[in-house]
Amino acid sequence: MKILLRLVLASVLVVPLAVQADGLSEDRVKELVLEAIRENPEIVLEAVQIIEQREQQRQAAAAATVLSENRDLLENDPNAPVLGNPEGDVTVVEFFDYNCPYCRRVKPRIEALLEADPNVRLVYREWPILGDGSVFAARAALAAREQGKYEEFHWALMGMAGRAEEASVIQMAGQVGLDVAQLRRDMEAPEIDAHIAASMELSRALGFNGTPSFVIGDALVPGVIEADQMIRLAEEARAAGQ
Repeated sequence: MKILLRLVLASVLVVPLAVQADGLSEDRVKELVLEAIRENPEIVLEAVQIIEQREQQRQAAAAATVLSENRDLLENDPNAPVLGNPEGDVTVVEFFDYNCPYCRRVKPRIEALLEADPNVRLVYREWPILGDGSVFAARAALAAREQGKYEEFHWALMGMAGRAEEASVIQMAGQVGLDVAQLRRDMEAPEIDAHIAASMELSRALGFNGTPSFVIGDALVPGVIEADQMIRLAEEARAAGQ
């Protein structure tokens, strides 16, 4: 029976071609498949699990290829803000949205990483996917670079109690000392369009479907991450020379 089950599983996963060598017709193979499934319904779950595992492996391999091909853009894009140590020997990339509650939750963990490891370069990819307020906030934050206040404005926006919308973002800009009129003008710069477009393309290629999402060395980490895990992954990336 085990041999038959393996044959049936192979038939479910591949296509009943190999069995032709044993003189079985396709109709007969189908009968064997149905018979085996009726007698051993768990084989369907096993087949599904194998298919899912193969798909996960395929996705992981594809993401690894994308990461390899785009590592320089991810880590060294001159159009992406860098916090922490700009000359650090290991890079952490975060895709985030100012209106993402999980991004705000991870904020103190990012701060803990930067405090624990002074050689971390933190590259931010503004990825505004949660509405018009998120887009406005991302554009305003990127525009703040022109006044040398990206980092201060970023932490202020991440610490907001309510949603980031045009009114609240502009209010926060005034509180951190930004020239709001200049900020609005700088928000229309083509470099901002380019940054957001690159974030959208990279996140899609890497298989990320939500914020926050991290790239640390060869690790692709979607979702909330603990500070100790970030520290460990950064150390592993450093050891691997990434």
